[in-house]
Amino acid sequence: MSKGTLPLNDLASGAGRVDVLIRATMAALLTSHGLRNNVVVVLHLMGGPGPPRRIKFDGQIITGIHAEERSIAGIIKKVIATPLPPIGHWQEVSRGLSHSGGNLDTTLDEWKGTPLVALDAQAPRLWKEKSRLPMSSSNTVQAIDFVLSDDQALDVSNLPDARLRSLGDTWLQGHLAIGIVHFLLDEGVELNLGEAK
Repeated sequence: MSKGTLPLNDLASGAGRVDVLIRATMAALLTSHGLRNNVVVVLHLMGGPGPPRRIKFDGQIITGIHAEERSIAGIIKKVIATPLPPIGHWQEVSRGLSHSGGNLDTTLDEWKGTPLVALDAQAPRLWKEKSRLPMSSSNTVQAIDFVLSDDQALDVSNLPDARLRSLGDTWLQGHLAIGIVHFLLDEGVELNLGEAK
């Protein structure tokens, strides 16, 4: 919904599936210990009463974002309760949070001059495929177990046989790390499973 009162107790249906937008915002902006300062998220609210509204989260300067859906829903609720700015005019609501009228075409016009990638499961892969995971004789991926921790570093002293591996230099939230591992396994990307530790 682009206008009105966002029902915080019914984000999945009464709010027009704003829960999906919130999870996308969290996945794009949040790391395990902070925010990605090189990410800007633009949500397009196209439903309910009123014209389309865009909400922009600027990871470089935003404050007050927490890894909790209801908290971000509260931010969106505050924004949609305010009068809608004109199309193309970004009005700041708080540091790093602004909104504007407009739809996807408006945003795409603002993004002209930069590479644009539209993700589609039926399109060619975003990455260059190199090799496949090791397969057993039944042509299925061999069993692999994964261990991850919460926001604290994993105590590996009681995991003597573990192969310590990273998904990158940035500490990710657990659900994002799981998503990346599933992606790598689903696509058959060769894993670095050499010697333990």
